[in-house]
Amino acid sequence: MAEVSVSAMDNNCYLLHADGEGLLVDAADDAPRLLRLAADNDVTITKVLTTHRHADHTRALAEVLDATGATHYAPFLDAPALPAAVDVELNHGDHIDFAGHELPVAILRGHTPGGAALTAEIDGRTCLFVGDSLFPGGLGKTSAEADFLRLYNDVTSRIFDVYDDDTVVYPGHGAATTLGAERPHLETWYRRRW
Repeated sequence: MAEVSVSAMDNNCYLLHADGEGLLVDAADDAPRLLRLAADNDVTITKVLTTHRHADHTRALAEVLDATGATHYAPFLDAPALPAAVDVELNHGDHIDFAGHELPVAILRGHTPGGAALTAEIDGRTCLFVGDSLFPGGLGKTSAEADFLRLYNDVTSRIFDVYDDDTVVYPGHGAATTLGAERPHLETWYRRRW
């Protein structure tokens, strides 16, 4: 895996690569830099996953798709609001076939109507690419009580209840963390509502 931070908002873009193929998670900004990341790793971007609809995660999407002809995946709840056509709309429990592996997808509702979290085994470790639904120290921003509760319940039942403490979480902004580092704080997050 390779990663790069782009834009003034420090958006993380992740490139999973194997057998000359690349799966880009979030074409957030600076398309030339993202294409260079693929070239530097000797891969062609064949798939792009957009984790959610927010503009800071999609500014380079159309340009990257045009340049690569990649298949575009996105969660079905956010797909209609994206600035580029979606080839495959993802539901909770779906997977993305990539380089001979099935990468599971969870839908996490609340930060947006339904963001995607992608799971991949990298160097023997489970890794989650969660967009803006989960960060070191809390959940992604929500704008209403119902949205917070939906996100908290989805992250708890679809992430923390499924994966072990060694699982690495790669968020849409900032540093990576592990579920083990964050799990003790779930009750605090629930009380403070973020």
